[in-house]
Amino acid sequence: INAEYMGQLLREVHFDSFSLYFLGNPGGESADPKSPEARELVKARFEPVLELTHNHGTEKDPNFVHKNGNEEPKGFGHIGFLVDDVEAACEHVLSLGYELQKKPTDGNMKGLAFARDPDGYWVEIVKRGGYDEHSTPYYVA
Repeated sequence: INAEYMGQLLREVHFDSFSLYFLGNPGGESADPKSPEARELVKARFEPVLELTHNHGTEKDPNFVHKNGNEEPKGFGHIGFLVDDVEAACEHVLSLGYELQKKPTDGNMKGLAFARDPDGYWVEIVKRGGYDEHSTPYYVA
């Protein structure tokens, strides 16, 4: 959704045919994302880091059509983030100007939500630890 809320760019690496972007919460440590120090920082982290891969080529294709994976043809659907308070996370997402695909009170699976990023990808917002002794990420009302 955005670096301020879901983590910031920790490391950025470019190769001929692809680029890698590593996102996470820095926890007080930071380095220039393109520096050798950033590589060491990411390698040494215990906390989760999200790696995004950009395969080069489509940005120069005038016939390229973006697919978000949730529309036909289906493909990669979404990523998810664990949060302590789903309602508060949704309020924050809305305050940043983004939309919710599914509110925590919608559907049969209550307590989890989906936001949409600017490209239409879904970002799941899940309660850390779940709602019962089995860590079920939703409840049925």
